[in-house]
Amino acid sequence: MTYGNAPAPGPSASLGQAEPPTPPRSTLVVTAHAGDFVWRAGGAIALAAARGEKVTIACLTFGERGESARAWREGRKLEEIKAIRREEAEKAAATLGAEVRFFDAGDYPLIPTAELTDRLVAVYRETQPDVVLTHPTEDPYNGDHPAANRMALEARVLAQAIGYPGPGEIIGAPPVFYFEPHQPEMSGFRPEVLLDITEVWETKRKAMECLAAQQHLWDYYTDLAVRRGVQLKRNAGPNLGLPHGTMAEAYMRPYPQVAKELA
Repeated sequence: MTYGNAPAPGPSASLGQAEPPTPPRSTLVVTAHAGDFVWRAGGAIALAAARGEKVTIACLTFGERGESARAWREGRKLEEIKAIRREEAEKAAATLGAEVRFFDAGDYPLIPTAELTDRLVAVYRETQPDVVLTHPTEDPYNGDHPAANRMALEARVLAQAIGYPGPGEIIGAPPVFYFEPHQPEMSGFRPEVLLDITEVWETKRKAMECLAAQQHLWDYYTDLAVRRGVQLKRNAGPNLGLPHGTMAEAYMRPYPQVAKELA
């Protein structure tokens, strides 16, 4: 205990008031279809959620026309297919620890519109993301993916503009990471960031298994995680003691990394 000339406590201390809690970090995932966020970024989402961060998934379409072939062959109708894909995506997001919001914008094709972009701006300002995950700019096999990318990047810029109308506080400039497309070598994708998802791999696999409409992709994305894990170990140096079964996801960065030291 201190007496005499000790400095007086500040206003907060004298009133017994605690500092306001720091809000948890926020990740925003902008995805074209109901399954994309699971295959391509499920590990990143599960890691963030495991750290207590808030993860919000803006799912622009259900993938009802272009990525639900099994349901169409079974004779399902459009609204029934949407309901199936919605339920799958909700289960997958819950498994990963994220919240998913559906825009129901229609796929094949997904048409970028001012209204959709405006809705995304509102999500940016509401969630105040520290990190944004979305599709890369190229995908010659699926035009919906570049369309989602364009809207995600445009909304990120507009959400920073104090003069852009709409509710919520403007955002900063959150770093953006492009997750890996299905055929990276045809989409100009370079694995610039390798994310170790070993500790949450089983969670990602369970989320993948929620997507029964695309069961044919379960093994493909398991094999991809193994290959990226091998690359991660090759690039991580000899002293990290990484396990033999390291699993990983790959990402690109469209904007410069900001740092105070090189690492």
